[in-house]
Parts: sequence; C-alpha cells; structure tokens
Amino acid sequence: MIILAIETSCDDTAIAILEISAQGGPASGGKNWKLEILSNIVSSQVKLHAKYGGVFPSLAKREHQKNLPIVFKRALKEAGFGIFNDQFSIFKKKPKIDLIAVTNGPGLEPCLWTGINFAKDLAKKMNLPIVPTNHIEAHILANFIRSNYKLQITNYKNLLPAVCLVVSGGHTQLILAKGLGKYQILGETRDDAAGECFDKVARILGLGYPGGPAIAAAAAKLQITNHKSQIKLPRPMMAQKNYDFSFSGLKTAVLYKYQKSNISAQGGPASGGKTQKSKEYINAMCAEVQQAIIDVLLKKALKAAKDFKAKSVILGGGVTANEELRKQFKEKIEKELPNVKFFVPETKFSTDNAAMVGLAAYFNYLKNPKKKYPDIEAKANLRIDKS
Repeated sequence: MIILAIETSCDDTAIAILEISAQGGPASGGKNWKLEILSNIVSSQVKLHAKYGGVFPSLAKREHQKNLPIVFKRALKEAGFGIFNDQFSIFKKKPKIDLIAVTNGPGLEPCLWTGINFAKDLAKKMNLPIVPTNHIEAHILANFIRSNYKLQITNYKNLLPAVCLVVSGGHTQLILAKGLGKYQILGETRDDAAGECFDKVARILGLGYPGGPAIAAAAAKLQITNHKSQIKLPRPMMAQKNYDFSFSGLKTAVLYKYQKSNISAQGGPASGGKTQKSKEYINAMCAEVQQAIIDVLLKKALKAAKDFKAKSVILGGGVTANEELRKQFKEKIEKELPNVKFFVPETKFSTDNAAMVGLAAYFNYLKNPKKKYPDIEAKANLRIDKS
C-alpha cells in the first residue's frame, strides 16, 4: 500500500509518501513488515516565528497554505511520480497512491484545517480515501521508523503494555499503551508543556527561539568546562504520587533568580554599554533547567513503568531530540528496569514529520479497511484515548 501523508499541526509543513506492506497482518504481531519511505519532505517555519519567540497560528496557517503545493510537488518528484499542473488534476505520470493520511489533531486549529482541506481537495481530485491521524499516536509510532527506512517492529505484542512519554512544545503526556489504538492517558501537564517551558526560559535568558536546542547547547558548554553550578531550581510535582506535570513554576523560578542575580559582565559597545549576565551564568542556568525537566520526566515515567509493569518505555515528541535526556533515560532504565525495553525515535523522526503520520494511518486503516471518514474536522484538543 502506498500512502500520501500530510502533517500541518504546528509550524512544520510536511508531506511524505510511504510504501508499507506486511505478511500475516496485525494478528501475527507484525513479524514481516516492510516499509519504504519514497519521500519525506519537511518545510520549517522556525526562522519566521523566531522573532516572535513562538508560533503565531494565523501566520503559520498562511505559510502552510503557501508551502503545501510546493512541498507536495517536491514529495511527488522525489518519489518518482513525475510532475503535475498547478490545479493538481493532470499528472504526467499518475501516482499509484492508495490512501491519503492527514493529521486532524491535536494541534493549532488553523494549521490543522489547512492540511485537512488540502487533503480533501487531493482526495476528491484523485478519488482516494482519507484516514485522519492522531498526532500523539504518530509520535509514538515514529519510534519504529529507522534511517534505513525499515519498519522496526518484530512482535509488538512483546512490547505491551508500554508506558509512552510524549514531550513537545505543546504536549507532555504519560500514556499507557495496551495495543495499537488502545491508549489510556495516565497523566499530563497542568499548565506549560516541557517544550513550552524551554522556549519561555530561553526567552528570559535571551537565547532566542526555539528554546530547547539553544538551552541544550548552552548546557553542554557548561559540562565541557566541568563547572559546578550553585544554581538550584525546583522539580515541580516530582514528589507527588500522580503522573501529572507542571512546568510553569519552573519558568517563574528561573525568572526570579535571573532578575535577582548580580552575576554579570559588561556588554561593551555592541550591547550599547548595557550590563549583561555572564555567559557562564547563562550556561549554568541552562544546565540546571535542563536537568530539572529531565529529572521530573524520568521520575514520573519510571514510576508509571513500575506501577503498570510495563514491558517497554517509549518516548516521542520534539523534546526527545535532546541528547542529554536520551542518555539519562537509557542509563536509568538499564539500571532500574533491566528487563524493560527502551525506545526513542531517531532524532530526525522526533520532531514533526509526515512519515510518522503515514505509519499511524496505516495501522488505523488495517483495523477497519472499510471504515469511511466523510466529515474529517480539525480537533485542536484531540485526545489519544478518544480518537
């Protein structure tokens, strides 16, 4: 089966074309899966939104509308399907596509609608069915795509139950996976998501957007110098027995410490003579913020894995591209849960992409191939346990 997948949940315009097949089907545990990603194009809007310190939905929507036809053409050309006219109606070589997948939530509603409307228009002109896809489930399944574009699932039943931690700019959720499409949300953030906290802290420290990579880079510089920071930040809700998160207070704690600190360096002519915090102080604060977030995520995820006797721990979402987070999760699970399998996506599949959307749609299609989705709508707050 060849799937055309579309992802526009936030500020990345992504289209992928995948060819997936399996001998024996889901009942066999997926022992003979075959995956080939024919194209996987992502157009980022990071530079556009950087000056605002975050994503503006209306601006992101306009960029998606502009980028979708361009990205679509690139995806088709890379997949070897030739080119077509601007009305998407006459192909020089008609693509042998069987299915269109599109993210319908959760995400920014104006952005979601842009992808959905584009998918509906293509489906009508190409006479193809559409399968809506949950963005969170796609992040979980991104773990099983490898850089050689093979589907890395031997027998998924041996991985269940699985505790899944999805961490991004808009989401921080702990999910119990009992099977494909069978999910229970154990806990989630009560205010800011972890990625959102990174962005806000980076703004306070003057590091720009996106915050996660900037903070990770600064924290790494501190580790190289072996500097022992005296900065101590809270670990919100880490001691509580539930599986929920809260990162708004961490951001506030950074702001207060930053404002009260008298550690500074003269900025010189380039700064207009203003006094700025020293680079060492900024690096130390970044290292402590990063560690505080990792500590909370680790404690909650391992608690859930132990409480529910999980056979695997699965990470997903853009924040999981953080190398220190990946390293500490791996080491901690190997030490405390040696019989539990650990999965984290390859870095390029941690962030938003359409390949993961196509894979999730494929599994949903297999559950009920005859199911129709006549009225696909954008659902900004779509829940993985309700989709």
